Amino acid sequence: MTTLSPENSVSARQSASFILGLHPFVRTEAWKFLTGYFSWQSSQDERLTVDSMRRKNYKALCQMYEKIQPLLENLHRNFIETRNNITHDIQKLYDKDPLGNVLIDKKRLEKILLLSYVCNTQAEYQQGFHEMVMLFQLMVEHDHETFWLFQFFLQKTEHSCVLNIGVGKNLDMLSTLITFLDPVFAEHLKGKGAGAVQSLFPWFCLCFQRAFKSFDDVWRLWEVLLTGKPCRNFQVLVAYSMLQMVREQVLQESMGGDDILLACNKLIDLDADELISAACMVYAELIQKDVPQTLKDFFL
Repeated sequence: MTTLSPENSVSARQSASFILGLHPFVRTEAWKFLTGYFSWQSSQDERLTVDSMRRKNYKALCQMYEKIQPLLENLHRNFIETRNNITHDIQKLYDKDPLGNVLIDKKRLEKILLLSYVCNTQAEYQQGFHEMVMLFQLMVEHDHETFWLFQFFLQKTEHSCVLNIGVGKNLDMLSTLITFLDPVFAEHLKGKGAGAVQSLFPWFCLCFQRAFKSFDDVWRLWEVLLTGKPCRNFQVLVAYSMLQMVREQVLQESMGGDDILLACNKLIDLDADELISAACMVYAELIQKDVPQTLKDFFL
């Protein structure tokens, strides 16, 4: 790595993360580089300074929130509703491992979600964020790390999991991709299977979190999304690959939209490496074709 230019060094590190995955022992620190929490070119001293700054900024945001909370409660009806939704969602989380050990601190998680809702006007709270932030809390030790990693993750993935920003676009491009690569399946999805693709929004809202057999598999896919390799908006290729898993059954049984959705919801306990490989094969197929401009702009 030391013989490469800074730009190529960054690319090589991201490629290594994409191809090989991250060892659990280095995941916590590596994520800080993948998300942009730290610069790839930063020194140890610079990273200590940045971390201290992020801790102070988080503390300042917490103090600001405490000051304006009464105002929000009195003047913003959405705040009360959102706070109640966050509390309700968190209470449903199972917070213990098989041995009964507590995995997460629900009070701290609630505070981070509320702060994110108040401070990040682009990404309003939506159901599923509590599960995503829980994974960040499991990864790192401090609240300021959890908060900032979540914010940077949203930015780095172009808010692709946010309902009012990226999810609708993902679903539209998934339909376009199916039409281009698999016209037979597309014809069925537009006819008897109408509405099925648009009903797959939970895949994107949760970044496929419920499709995998372990947290490590979820982190593995998210790490690929953070690298931006092999292309932008890789999540749509992942969704296409998952749909291909039920394609034969859908066509043979001439399934309607509800049955297709039910079959898709049964796609659980998947292996991340196998799914990533399948999505990469779709990408390899895609770039060998005369791709429409809409897909080219989205992926390339």
